[in-house]
Amino acid sequence: MPDLMTTPLLQISFSTLACPDWTWHDVLRFGPAFGYDGVEVRLLARETDLLAVPDLQPSQIPARSRELSEAGFRVAGLASSVRFDQATAAARTEQFEIGRRYIDLCVALGGEFIRVFGDTLPADEDARSQTMQQIAEGLIALGEAAAPAGIQILLETHGDFSASPPCEELMRRVNHPSVGLVWDTHHPWRFHGERVADTWERLRPWTRHTHWKDSITLPAREETAETAAAAQAASSLMSGHLHADYVLFGGGEFPAVDCLRLLLDADYTGWHSLEWEKMWHPQLHGPDIALPLFPKKLREIALLAAMLPTH
Repeated sequence: MPDLMTTPLLQISFSTLACPDWTWHDVLRFGPAFGYDGVEVRLLARETDLLAVPDLQPSQIPARSRELSEAGFRVAGLASSVRFDQATAAARTEQFEIGRRYIDLCVALGGEFIRVFGDTLPADEDARSQTMQQIAEGLIALGEAAAPAGIQILLETHGDFSASPPCEELMRRVNHPSVGLVWDTHHPWRFHGERVADTWERLRPWTRHTHWKDSITLPAREETAETAAAAQAASSLMSGHLHADYVLFGGGEFPAVDCLRLLLDADYTGWHSLEWEKMWHPQLHGPDIALPLFPKKLREIALLAAMLPTH
């Protein structure tokens, strides 16, 4: 077996969905201790609107920057709820303004990207095309706003864009250097039965960040009041939110070795971010269990992936 020193270098981060009750200072304390290089900030202390978080107000940014430097830790990017599938121009303008403020915050924290959603598409073909164009125009506008600061606007494979064909179609419409994709490696595979190699073939030109999770197939079961409330909270922010039976990374059915091999073959240098959705699935293990496992497991998988023949 190859020496562990030959393990490919990976940039490993986690989404704060995994630790909904943590504060900024908890993230700075536990993130490096658990083996992470950085964090993808989705929420802090259950506040999903990062613009409203007290520790992230403009007057607090110098202290946050100093703390990141002292910890040798990075903000990979900010995960927003911005989406451009709304029917009215006024709603989309409001989303653009939120996105612009996220760009400013991302710059201040030294991050690289803003995650956004496409979310849902109408079934009617004409309405679908119109909505697709609206989303493209929103992404282009936000990309133009982000470009001077070197920030990337990244649409996640989520909701109706969990399938790779709509993502490819949208990216070809957008065709902007500051707009790309977050490849949630799990979603196209689980929700649409796509082979990871087929998804990668479509999305490779635009993939600049990756999300990782794992799941199994279980029979349908009745929700508890707690899980129903969490699912409703997720849907209120992301109408395209879909359910899966998540398990600790490496303990499910997701073909992580094959997926990581594709990225290694392509010399992908972006982040590998654990998206453990504790916020939306309260029955999941807590961050003290889920978070320490991922960096070690991903590096083990990278070692196995490096041993596979190149594609």
